[in-house]
Amino acid sequence: MQQKLFDDSGQLVLPEELMDYTPDFLERKDADELLRLLLNRVSWQQTKVKMYDKEVLTPRLTAWYGDHPLRAGDQRIPIPWIPELEAIKQRIEAFTGMVFQGVLLNLYRDGNDSVAWHADKDTIPGRKTEIASLSLGAERNFDFRKKDEHMNRYSINLQHGSLLLMKGDLQLYWEHRIAKSNAITSPRINLTFRKVM
Repeated sequence: MQQKLFDDSGQLVLPEELMDYTPDFLERKDADELLRLLLNRVSWQQTKVKMYDKEVLTPRLTAWYGDHPLRAGDQRIPIPWIPELEAIKQRIEAFTGMVFQGVLLNLYRDGNDSVAWHADKDTIPGRKTEIASLSLGAERNFDFRKKDEHMNRYSINLQHGSLLLMKGDLQLYWEHRIAKSNAITSPRINLTFRKVM
C-alpha cells in the first residue's frame, strides 16, 4: 500500500533523522532560470548499466560535475564546475551545514524516463553519506520502501525548486525510485550533491 510521506499536518512519517524536505528552497523565478540553463548547457550523456548479464541504456540522461570521480571505478570523467552549479552548491552547503565535492545530475526527459528501486552506494566507504537532492521542472513522485518490508511504501511529490536531504542510515535500510508516468510530458532535472572524499 502506497502511503504519503507527510501527514496532513506536515509531519514526517519517516524518522526525522533520515530526511529533511524543503519544498520552496528556490523561488520559482530562480528555479525556472536554473532549469533552462541546465537543459541547454549541461553535457548530457546516456550511460550503460549491466542488468541480468546484459548492458542496457539507462532510461534517463546524466552528468557528473565535481572535483573527483563519483566512485572508484566509475568511467565518467568529472566535468569541471560551472559557475551556476558552484553557486547552488555553496547555497546548499550554507543551508545544510555540509560540504559536497560533486553533483550527479539526472535529466528525466518526460514520464517515460525513470530510475528503478535502488539505494545510493556510499561514496565514502564505511561512513554515512548525506545526499542533498534539488528538484527542478516537472513534479515527480519519489517513492521509498524499506528494504526488508516492500509492502510498506511512502511517496513524496518533489516540487519544482524543492530540496530533499537524505541522511543517516536511509541508504542502508531504505531504497527509492522515480517510477514511469504517462501523465508527465515535460522534463525534470534532479541534482544530487554528494560527498566523495
